[in-house]
Amino acid sequence: MYRNGHVGAALAAYSPVGFTLAALSGIELAAGAGAVVVSTAMLPDLDTRVPFVTHRGITHTVWFALAVGLVFALVGGVLGIEGGPVATLTLAGLGFVVGAGTVVSHLLADVITPMGIRPYAPVRGDHYTLDVVRAANPVANYVLLVLGVTVAGAAVLAGTVVGG
Repeated sequence: MYRNGHVGAALAAYSPVGFTLAALSGIELAAGAGAVVVSTAMLPDLDTRVPFVTHRGITHTVWFALAVGLVFALVGGVLGIEGGPVATLTLAGLGFVVGAGTVVSHLLADVITPMGIRPYAPVRGDHYTLDVVRAANPVANYVLLVLGVTVAGAAVLAGTVVGG
């Protein structure tokens, strides 16, 4: 998929987290985490700009998702240090979920294309594709974007209502 499709997929995957954050902590944290999701939705496609790295290679694996999740957890933990151990662990956990989840949403959006992904490479060479739509299909990309914005927006709004 292209940027619009990946942003939509990332927002859709973020929806349960956005709902929970809005319900427990308010709209500010939910919106902030949502902004991080949107800004990092294309992270796995950095492989197109790095020499000697194959597109949809290592950056399109569960290993990359785990690595990004760990980096985001570290950043979240550092941001939470001043709030004490509970805040540190909570923001570290949130960082992991947001980082790894955004990469996984990218993989899920790419699996619907004919090119597919090899999510366990280099450990296993299994190739997954649903071959539903080409990555360059503008209609599919905009449908994913509208779906993601709608679902995430409704989830955060519902979370604010539930949270009071």
